[in-house]
Amino acid sequence: MFENLSDRLSHTIKKLKGQARLTDDNIKDAMREVRMALLEADVALPVVRTFIDKVKERAVGKEVLNSLSPGQALIKIVNDELIEIMGQANESLDLKAQPPAVVLLAGLQGAGKTTTAGKLALLLKDREKKSVAMVSCDVYRPAAIKQLETLAEQVDATFISSEVGQSPVEIATNALDFAKKKHIEILLVDTAGRLHIDSEMMDEIKAIHASVNPVETLFVVDAMTGQDAANTAKAFGEALPLTGVVLTKADGDARGGAALSVREITGKPIKFIGMGEKIDQLEPFHPERMASRILGMGDVVTLVEEAQRKVDHKDAQKLARKLNKGRGFDLEDLRTQMQQMQKMGGMGGLVDKLPGMGKMSQAVQSGAGDKEVSRMIAIINSMTVQERRFPAVIKGSRKKRIALGAGMQIQDVNRLLKQHKQMSKIMKKFKGGGLKKMMRGMKGQMPPGMGGPGGFPGM
Repeated sequence: MFENLSDRLSHTIKKLKGQARLTDDNIKDAMREVRMALLEADVALPVVRTFIDKVKERAVGKEVLNSLSPGQALIKIVNDELIEIMGQANESLDLKAQPPAVVLLAGLQGAGKTTTAGKLALLLKDREKKSVAMVSCDVYRPAAIKQLETLAEQVDATFISSEVGQSPVEIATNALDFAKKKHIEILLVDTAGRLHIDSEMMDEIKAIHASVNPVETLFVVDAMTGQDAANTAKAFGEALPLTGVVLTKADGDARGGAALSVREITGKPIKFIGMGEKIDQLEPFHPERMASRILGMGDVVTLVEEAQRKVDHKDAQKLARKLNKGRGFDLEDLRTQMQQMQKMGGMGGLVDKLPGMGKMSQAVQSGAGDKEVSRMIAIINSMTVQERRFPAVIKGSRKKRIALGAGMQIQDVNRLLKQHKQMSKIMKKFKGGGLKKMMRGMKGQMPPGMGGPGGFPGM
């Protein structure tokens, strides 16, 4: 997401290099480039105009501090205005109501409402420690009810059944009664979508809303529809008292126009953003972190939060103890590390959040890196326990058997063994506080923006 916009902004800022201050002329040129970048990112025209005017107003004639270059000064201004447009800070769900707190999901067909209901249920159970029930009011698409039931089972939420013959209002009110009797804290109500906005659809969802009086009414919208997402959200906002927006399929949109347009056009905050198809890939939307990603500075805070939630810390401590005792980094350890990376969203998910890795992020968008990781895990799985723990024993006939078992070629096994050997050498440097030495050795190999000229700060 935002790859094209990030590239254009980086290019624009580089042009200011070597200039002493921000002037009318260089700001005019820079703003022309930024305007084009935003339009190409499918940001709504009124939002582009507002953004450019505000940046110009703050930038023209601004003296550059000794510690900043004109490019850095412009980054600071652009960063502040991006945060302003997207909503200053994350706005969480207001769940303080008398239980059950009802959360209503609305949106067009195909936006991902049902999947979002499942993701939201998991997030509320895992992070908020709430009991959650789910019900589908979509009587027009029988598969939608079954889909929600499957998702409820997957995330261990209570599923309240409904039938195609029932009225959506009846389903919603019955579900509310059930949730009250069972002392469930949150009720998620999934509503029917249409291929386009129509009066019949709006009347139905208004009636459902009136019958359950939700504390949160979330508009679920596909980020890939660009500025149309903001316009559709506005139409729903005129019909319903929306409290927020959920952007789905943001990982499939390289432009990011919806994220920059929705708040400004609707006045409603983006509360969550879906960054993948997996059930755990729904994140609270943080404008300041998103602005950082747009400007190529990564999102280390989210990365650390994900690591705390998803990485098996027992495995990490076990590996650290093993390395400190001088025992080698074997193929079982390599497999564990690759599986941990997959839990964190794979290569794309990691690289996208690291500072200065925008170009590499584009390279892994195709998923080639993740496919390679899966292939490597398959090869290791094809080995015996002895082979995984003592890779040196893997010779000709063993290689042939391993390759055959994994459905690969002998050269694939050779490549894995070579990569493991290189990683083993690196891991040896962790022993006895060698991490700092390893980082020093990597200076000059890291991309710009990783904390200093070609390396890490203070090393």
